[in-house]
Amino acid sequence: MRPNDFAKWLVMTMPLAALCLTVQYGVFAAEDVTLTHVHGLSYSKDGKRLFIPSHDGLAIYNGGRWSKAPGPQHDYMGFVGTKDCFYSSGHPAQGSGLVNPFGLMKSSDGGNTWQKLGLEGESDFHILAAGYETNAIYVYNPKPSSRMATAGLYRTLNDGFVWQQAKGAGLKGEIFSLAVHPTDAAIIAIGTDSGLFFSQDQGNKLKPLETGHQVLAVYFDLDGQHLWYGWFDGSPHFARLKLGDSKPTLIDLPPLSRDAVSYIAQNPVKRGEFAIATFQRNIYLSEDRGKSWRQIADRGRTQ
Repeated sequence: MRPNDFAKWLVMTMPLAALCLTVQYGVFAAEDVTLTHVHGLSYSKDGKRLFIPSHDGLAIYNGGRWSKAPGPQHDYMGFVGTKDCFYSSGHPAQGSGLVNPFGLMKSSDGGNTWQKLGLEGESDFHILAAGYETNAIYVYNPKPSSRMATAGLYRTLNDGFVWQQAKGAGLKGEIFSLAVHPTDAAIIAIGTDSGLFFSQDQGNKLKPLETGHQVLAVYFDLDGQHLWYGWFDGSPHFARLKLGDSKPTLIDLPPLSRDAVSYIAQNPVKRGEFAIATFQRNIYLSEDRGKSWRQIADRGRTQ
């Protein structure tokens, strides 16, 4: 799905106040960090910090406090974290003089500095995912580029040096969300407006795991054995599915009004801890795998 189509679809089917989380800052005090858009969600390797990318850099939640991350205040899109780095696409900060859009880039120091990995000035990947242990990257490419002959699903196993297009046989609907297995680079899951789809061969063939729902968020548990996903059918829903099973376990969400889960992240150290972001700029934490939730941002207002 083209990124603009996603925004149009969401406006028509679920008219939310905001579509993604931007962070605006004056100073570092928690009460002055206001979330207005979100473009991803990821924990740091040590599990102490939760990163929220946006139009104006990265926001960090750490031990009950919000702050602005060091480094350039770029418009980070498709932001995802792995064991040893962040990957992102997006647009440079105003006045930076950098080429727009970024294509694919990588940070190995918590977003302080970024390495260019190609497609600079050509591609802006809003839908991007990576394997936590493997750094296998999958993207939805919205238009042809110098390294991608057509639009579609692509993968790279070497930081963008070589891209391969997935055949996508069996995939139905427009892509809303994408996830890569933490240890097996060939396994992916895709959420579309038709359901949830699963592949074990790098996206060449996909089978449906859930149909009839608009799957807006999908995430592989770091145990490699479960898949978390959220959908919207007039009301928001959230579930965990053990790979190989046909029936998911429904997870109770906190009260959400005309809202749904947009991003999911798991603490790599405390693996029972999960974070979710919603389209209405709400952020919640759970320390018991979704049995209970604590709100840390309310419609963009940090707690």
